[in-house]
Amino acid sequence: MHAALLISHGSRSPKTKTEVASLVKRLKSGSALKIFEYAFLEIGKPSIPEGITQCVERGATQITILLNFLNSGRHVDEDIPKIIKKAKAKYPHVGFKITQPIGQHPRIEELFLDFLKKSRV
Repeated sequence: MHAALLISHGSRSPKTKTEVASLVKRLKSGSALKIFEYAFLEIGKPSIPEGITQCVERGATQITILLNFLNSGRHVDEDIPKIIKKAKAKYPHVGFKITQPIGQHPRIEELFLDFLKKSRV
């Protein structure tokens, strides 16, 4: 069974968790996936390993890691791949795929242009 796990950086602000949970709820309603969870790299809970475990316990055999990061950097290029490598060893029956950061999406310009249109006075 295919699952998605949205990974964000994490923050001490409770607003961050609320925003991420709301985004996952909207993404889940717009997808056919039965398993759609979120996790945080730092500070927030659940952690990435906990989020992966939640997916596996719900029956995931394939997990797509959605990077809720704007650009590449140490977290995207090193930290998260290390965590996923450990998860692959722990769950060898589960396939993992990691998306690019959202800033690499070909329509990111549309998003920023939309913000600009809405911010005009």
